[in-house]
Amino acid sequence: MRDRPMPASGRPSVILKQGREESIARRHPWVFSGAVAGVRGDPVPGSTVDVLSASRAWLASGAYSPRSQIRIRIWSFDEGEAVDRAFVARRLEQALARRTGLLEPGDLTACRLVNAESDGMPGLIVDRYGAFIVCQFLSAGAERWKNDIVQGLARMAGARGIYERSDTDARAKEGLEERCGLLWGEEPPEFVEISEHGVRFLVDVRRGHKTGFYLDQRENRIALDGFSKGAEVLNCFSYTGAFGVRSLHAGAAAVLNVDTSQEALELGTRNAALNNSPAGAFQCMAGDVFSTLRTFRDQGRSFDLIVLDPPKFAASASQVMAASRGYKDINLLAFKLLKPSGTLFTFSCSGHIGPELFRKIVADAAQDARRNATVIRHLTQAADHPVALAFPEGLYLKGLICRAW
Repeated sequence: MRDRPMPASGRPSVILKQGREESIARRHPWVFSGAVAGVRGDPVPGSTVDVLSASRAWLASGAYSPRSQIRIRIWSFDEGEAVDRAFVARRLEQALARRTGLLEPGDLTACRLVNAESDGMPGLIVDRYGAFIVCQFLSAGAERWKNDIVQGLARMAGARGIYERSDTDARAKEGLEERCGLLWGEEPPEFVEISEHGVRFLVDVRRGHKTGFYLDQRENRIALDGFSKGAEVLNCFSYTGAFGVRSLHAGAAAVLNVDTSQEALELGTRNAALNNSPAGAFQCMAGDVFSTLRTFRDQGRSFDLIVLDPPKFAASASQVMAASRGYKDINLLAFKLLKPSGTLFTFSCSGHIGPELFRKIVADAAQDARRNATVIRHLTQAADHPVALAFPEGLYLKGLICRAW
């Protein structure tokens, strides 16, 4: 049987294997390489292709990435919608409109403006820090439309400068080189000052983790307010001390921050000073958290409030078992270090560790530590990091507030 002609769009097309169109019918934005039966035309990385079923029915249009396991990232499920400059501008406008009211002068001056697939812009991260915007172009499709995205942001967002932080491993999976540097306007200063509901922070947007700051934890930092008054706090994997500074702002008696990076701890100390924290209340210790927690256990130390916000332990499904052991280890040690009626804020940002698995890991850790514990609240990423219902992979940050006795 002869193939049907290419769609009227004239674009190259990708034909799926029999029965592999179900995820597209559910509006999931990814097509994996194993679902592809063939390719018509000669698409280049980042170019727009039509996605066709095995019977050649049109399903979606998306960005083609021949080097990636995620072969296509969907732009649109509307056959009549062209993917062009107007499309890019429209998607940016929609994402920014969804943040209307989130940024209030003097209250909150930093947030995520575009959250990749969940904002209909696969592979694109856009964060705002005061007058500066920081972008990550993590897919071939986002890279293809970079210039139009930058011009659109410059026109819509009213920023002084737009800076690129495309220096992640995700670029290599797309066959792209890492890139950092100024894209438009003014070069950002060494540190950009932001305000987050009464607390000020200095952010290194050019060299810091992610785009410079963990914006996704904003609402979870605010949750500390109800547990910090008079508390002795241990802030593990502290980075630049945001949880610790917030705790002191809410009335904590003392905070000890532990991180492997002396440079991050020094910036954390500056953040504490920026907020006029009591002299000596904000302390830092450079070291490995695992070994530090064991040392504290052996010394018989205890704390009223412990925050565990580790980096990603599982970058792939094959690492889930080892990651689970790591999460259990630090949570078990934390439960042993909590005072009676102490509180644990514990997190996982590993997308391959689901909420139920993480809850089980923490429960097993409490059991092995011989502590009774209750979950007071389930935590997740801030509202400016939305999760599309058709894209559960967008839910990567999960956390628990536990009370132990």
